Amino acid sequence: MNELITIQFDGGSRGNPGPAGIGVVLRAQDGTTLVTLGRFIGRATNNVAEYRALITGLEKAVELGAKKIMIRGDSELIIKQMRGEYRVKNAELKTLYDEAQVLYRKFEQARIEHNYRDSNTLADRLANMAMDRKADVHDAADDPISAPAAAEPRAGDKFDCPKCGCSIELQNPSRIRPHQLKPFGCQCGTKMNPRD
Repeated sequence: MNELITIQFDGGSRGNPGPAGIGVVLRAQDGTTLVTLGRFIGRATNNVAEYRALITGLEKAVELGAKKIMIRGDSELIIKQMRGEYRVKNAELKTLYDEAQVLYRKFEQARIEHNYRDSNTLADRLANMAMDRKADVHDAADDPISAPAAAEPRAGDKFDCPKCGCSIELQNPSRIRPHQLKPFGCQCGTKMNPRD
């Protein structure tokens, strides 16, 4: 494969160290998504998760037969270590760094650059979904965050119970983002939907 493949990677840990996950996205030169993968990696630090994400992305690019790659991640530490701008002092990270360097050198052309967090949202979402589910995730489409945004609830919105007919009027909307809200429940136990 002669076209440039872009690898976006992200890793995270809840607790640092704590339950950790990685997210990897590979895109064709025209931006088409070729690979999406979120993976739960057990207990690890943020930096270990970032390196494991990078290594996984490089492995996936090798599997695709890529010859030219552009790597983008939002971890300044990992990017600068891979470019030789920072030394790798931690023994565990040194092992992962060495593994990443071996894979990196397999490509005819390879560049690595810093990708700001807001440009790395899919990889971040995959890592978080993997941590939530403690399992591999291959598609973020079923994640409520990536689903079309729900309308933000407003004062005066009404919700009707389809079973018993009672109605709830929203007086003080929550400041929680819409995808984090739990559905309304009627006293009869039925979920309530907003009026169309």
